[in-house]
Amino acid sequence: MKANCLHIRNKKKSHKENNYLKHHIISSCGFTIVELMISTVVMVIAAFVIGAVIVDGQNGFSHMYDKIHSEVVSDGYVARKKFDSVIRMASSEKIFIGNDGSSVEVYYYANSSSTEVDRYVRFYASGGDLDMIYGQINPKSTLGSETICSNVSSCVFKQVGRSVEMILELDDGQLQNTIVTSAVTHN
Repeated sequence: MKANCLHIRNKKKSHKENNYLKHHIISSCGFTIVELMISTVVMVIAAFVIGAVIVDGQNGFSHMYDKIHSEVVSDGYVARKKFDSVIRMASSEKIFIGNDGSSVEVYYYANSSSTEVDRYVRFYASGGDLDMIYGQINPKSTLGSETICSNVSSCVFKQVGRSVEMILELDDGQLQNTIVTSAVTHN
C-alpha cells in the first residue's frame, strides 16, 4: 500500500517538493486514529448485540427444555395414557363415580372368552398420588395396585354417556400442569 502512496509521476520536481509531496501522499493514505476508534466502537456494540441475542436464545431454550422434560409433564403424560387405555377396554355396563368425583371404578372382561364382566379397576387420588387398584369381582379381591403419578393437587372424574373424563391437576411447586382427558368405553 505504501508503494502506491509514494508513487510520484513527475520526477522533475525539486527535492524539497518531492519531500512535501511524499509526506502529503503518505499522510492521506490509511486511516486516522479517529476512524479506527469509531470502527472499533461500532464493532464492540455489534458484538454485544449479537452476544445478547445468543444468550437470550440459549436461556429461552433451556427454560423450555426444563419445562417440557419436567416430572409434572411426564407424570401427566403417563397418567393420561394409562387412564385412556384402561377406560377403552372397560365395559359401559358398570361405571361408578364417587359421590365427590374423586374416584372412578370401571369393570372389564379378563379375556375375550369371558361371558360376563369379571375384573375391575379403580382410579383415585390419595396423598398427592394418583393410584389405581385392580382385581376380580367374584369373589371380590384385589390383585394389585399401582401408583400412576405423583404431585397430584386435584383429580376429578365425570361420566357423560359411555365416556369417562379425568381432570388432573399436577403441581411440583415450580410448575403446574392440568390434564383433561376423556375416553369412551368400548365393551
